[in-house]
Amino acid sequence: MSVHLHWFLPTGGDGRTLVDRHAYTGGGVERSRITPAAGVRAPDIDYLAQIARAADQLGFEGVLTPTGTWCEDAWLTTTALSQHTRRLKFLVAFRPGLVSPVLAAQMAATFQRIARGRLMLNVVTGGDATEQQRFGDHLDHDSRYARTAEFLSVVRGVWEGRPFDFEGEHYQVRGGLTALPPDPLPEIFFGGSSPAAGPVAARYSDVYLTWGEPPEQVRGKLDWIRSLARAEGRTVRFGIRLHVIARDSAAQAWAAADRLLAELDEDTVAAAQQALGRSESVGQQRMLALHGGRRDRLEIAPNLWAGVGLVRGGAGTALVGDHADIADRIEEYHALGVEHFVLSGYPHLEEAYRFGEGVMPELAARGLLAPQPSPPGGVPAAAGGGVPLPLAGGR
Repeated sequence: MSVHLHWFLPTGGDGRTLVDRHAYTGGGVERSRITPAAGVRAPDIDYLAQIARAADQLGFEGVLTPTGTWCEDAWLTTTALSQHTRRLKFLVAFRPGLVSPVLAAQMAATFQRIARGRLMLNVVTGGDATEQQRFGDHLDHDSRYARTAEFLSVVRGVWEGRPFDFEGEHYQVRGGLTALPPDPLPEIFFGGSSPAAGPVAARYSDVYLTWGEPPEQVRGKLDWIRSLARAEGRTVRFGIRLHVIARDSAAQAWAAADRLLAELDEDTVAAAQQALGRSESVGQQRMLALHGGRRDRLEIAPNLWAGVGLVRGGAGTALVGDHADIADRIEEYHALGVEHFVLSGYPHLEEAYRFGEGVMPELAARGLLAPQPSPPGGVPAAAGGGVPLPLAGGR
C-alpha cells in the first residue's frame, strides 16, 4: 500500500508565523485589513495558484482547502484553481448543515466535470457552537453528527442517478436526483473523535481522517473505527492531518521550530488557549491535552511537535526533523494503516518545496510512493525536484 500525499491551501492567509492574521482579537471576530500582521500573505488567487501549481509539479496528489469564517469559500476557490492545474486533486472541506444535500450532490457532480474528475470531499460536521451559529446553525454537537449521517445518506442516494426519497429528522426529500452523477464518485473524507462521530465515519466515509496524535493514540482511534466499520459490513481507509518542518539536518529543523515559538508571547498563547478551550470538538480537546498549554513538553513523541497547537486550532502537531526523520515517522504511521497524509507548513509555498524535494525522494526510495499518473490530456506530470522556486507576494 503506497502513501497518498496531499498539501494544504491556506485560504485564510499565509506567512512565516503561527499566529492567525485575526490573532484572537475581539474574541476572534475583529481583524484589520489596514494593518495586517508583518509577513502575512493575502490568500489572493495568484498566490494560491502558485501553491497549487507547486503541489502539482512536485507530485502531491491533492490539496485540502479548509472551511470557516476566516477562509475564502472552498468551492469557488478550488473551481478557479482547477483551471490553473492539470493533475492535482482538490479535497474540498464543507459543512453539511449549511447546504441542501441534493444541491451539494449536484455541486460535486458539476465540479467533477469542470475539473475532469479531480474532486474529493472533506465533510466537516463542526465542533464550535459559536462558529456554527455564525452561519445560522443552532444544533447541538451530537445532533450535528446525526444530521451529517442523514446528509451523507441523501448525497449517496441521489448520486445513483435515479429519483431518491428520504424521510429523516433533519431532511425530507422527494424524488431527489442528480441527473448527471459525478464520474468518478468523489471520495468522502471524514473526521471526528467523539462517540457521536465514530458510527457516522464507519457507515459513510471512504477515508477516516485524524489529527496528528502520537502513534499509539492513533492506533487506538483506527482500531475503534475499524471495529465500527466491520459491524456495518464495510472497510474504511485512513488518513492523518499534520504540519511538517523538514530540513537538510535535524538541527536546522528544530531551529526553525524554535523560531516559530520565539515569536509567541505568553499573552498570545494564553488568549489562544482560552479560545480553543471553549470548543465542543473532542478532537480539539485531545489536541490541547497533548501540551497543556506549556512550552516545555512539546515533543510529545519522536519528531512529533505540538507547538502549532499553542495558538492554532485544528491540526496542532508537526513532524520535525531531517528528511529521513520525517520519512521514518510517515513510515511508522503507514505501518498502523494510515494511507493518506494531508500536510502543511509555514509558509506553504516554500515548505511544499522543502518536503517535495527532500522527503518525497526518501519515501520513493523506500517503495512507499507510487509514480504519479499523467494528467488528463497526456502531459507528463513533473518529477519531484529541480523545479525553480517561484517568488511569492508579501515577505
